[in-house]
Amino acid sequence: MPVSKHNTLRNQMLFGFLLVMIVVLGGVALATFHSVSTLLRNNAEKNIQQTAIQANGRLEGILQQVDTLTTQVATNAYVQQLLMEETNGNMASFSDRQRLAPVINTVQIFGRGVQAVELYSFEGRRLYPLDGNHIQDKVQDAWIQQTIRGRGSLIWFRFDPKYPDSIMAIRLVKLMDQEFAPGGFLLVHLQRELFDLQHSPSSTETPSRMLLVDDEGVAIAVNDTELDQSAVRSILHSSGNAVEIDGVTHMVVRQPSEATGWTLLILTPISEIMSGISVLRTAILIAAGIGLLLYALLSFFLSTAITKPILQLKRTMRSARLGALKPVEETTSTIEMQELNRSYNEMVRDMNDLIRLVYEKEIIQSRMELKALQAQVNPHFLFNTMEALYRSLQERGELRLAEFVITISEYYRYTITSHNREEWVTLEEELAHIERYLQIMKLRLGDRLNWQIAYPEEHAHRMMPKLLIQPIVENAIVYGIEDKLGPGSIRVAADFREREQELLIEVTDNGAGMDEQTLEAVTAAIREGRHTSARGTGMGLANVERRIQLYAGSSNYAGGVRISSSKGEGTSVQIRIPCK
Repeated sequence: MPVSKHNTLRNQMLFGFLLVMIVVLGGVALATFHSVSTLLRNNAEKNIQQTAIQANGRLEGILQQVDTLTTQVATNAYVQQLLMEETNGNMASFSDRQRLAPVINTVQIFGRGVQAVELYSFEGRRLYPLDGNHIQDKVQDAWIQQTIRGRGSLIWFRFDPKYPDSIMAIRLVKLMDQEFAPGGFLLVHLQRELFDLQHSPSSTETPSRMLLVDDEGVAIAVNDTELDQSAVRSILHSSGNAVEIDGVTHMVVRQPSEATGWTLLILTPISEIMSGISVLRTAILIAAGIGLLLYALLSFFLSTAITKPILQLKRTMRSARLGALKPVEETTSTIEMQELNRSYNEMVRDMNDLIRLVYEKEIIQSRMELKALQAQVNPHFLFNTMEALYRSLQERGELRLAEFVITISEYYRYTITSHNREEWVTLEEELAHIERYLQIMKLRLGDRLNWQIAYPEEHAHRMMPKLLIQPIVENAIVYGIEDKLGPGSIRVAADFREREQELLIEVTDNGAGMDEQTLEAVTAAIREGRHTSARGTGMGLANVERRIQLYAGSSNYAGGVRISSSKGEGTSVQIRIPCK
């Protein structure tokens, strides 16, 4: 095959030179951009680090003041004498403990944010304040052991679940006249607002996030409430100085505290740090655009010779539209095109094999779908069997049981079968299903269950989601009527609100009801979509709430489930459904 006149070494070398020039210019541009970006980032990191040092210094100054004041109390002569008497087995009298007030209250008077100061003997007996609590009632045993190992240093702990509004610190008081033997414990509560990061120095500069974590990685204070504990753990476990939060990459600056062992973290979006580089990026992009334009003009002349062999391959590939994929003849004079043709031929063979496999897979899939269609006959077998049982009971005169069987059959027919209407039914159909369900429940509860169903006839055709009321009625029976002594009643009432174009359905029972605490727990469970007890109270209502939001097309729909209840008086559940 004759070689094309455009397939010359000159053209190939020219293309190579142009490619090298693009690589060199691109490398210079990238190196410049990287150097400036690194410089901006390093300067920003230094500024943020200085901010962290200032914020940490402010906190350490407050904590150092508390440390100094508690040291003065621990070394006070009267405190030392009283703890020595306690250590020797002589319990302090009420008046002796009263005289501790002027000494201990100095910490609250001069210490910023100090909520309370408590003094305990080494055995844990509370000396001040004057009630009789034990130290184990306030502090975990592990914290006490850590305080003893601290050998008199002020040991800081994160907030205690018993006292969530305060930060706790404990100091072991040593007896100076007994060779610094342990004599008692000094407990200090500081306000959590003292560690507030909302008004930190960074809040007036770039939009940074600040958080203070203890040595176990638990957040003590944050200036962004959207950061949860899992996000804090991912930040602490990150090895570098960058972490991704909510899809945004942040620079992480860590500043540990020697006084407490805690760490102050400042998270700043990289986009904010690098905002000043936009001008340089624009200049580089403009230069790159001009270079690409020149490169495109030059490449137009070079591409003719290079793309000649490709045209043959393209014609062969187009011919595949008329039938099966065919291989191309490997007659090109360049090694690269020979390799390309060889790869295409291998791809054709693989594609033909793949088409055969897909064809066989489609046959298997069709057979499986046929089996699935055949499996849909099973519910009809259930209905036919129950109808046969109904006729048999009628012939034997068991009319009550026959009616019960047909009720169950209609119940399952409604529950299992599809209406092919995206699971929407009329209000009349849904309330008829509730009537059947209550009839089935009455067979078990007998005279203990009575009910009333009311709805306006003119709105019986209104559409609503299928099986939406049954979970509410079921909860009324299980947690209302069954827990009630004596007979109970359920009322299901429906109405249509013209202005809001929504159905209002209310299920009321006179059962056991709920106290205020239980009602709040159930309401919270509905909003969060979780269980509130081992029996699953609230989960059915949570599903109803979620379905209504999905049908409304918004998780902020103002309707949904509303509950009111009083202990011993019953419960009322109201749902609002947007009409379709």
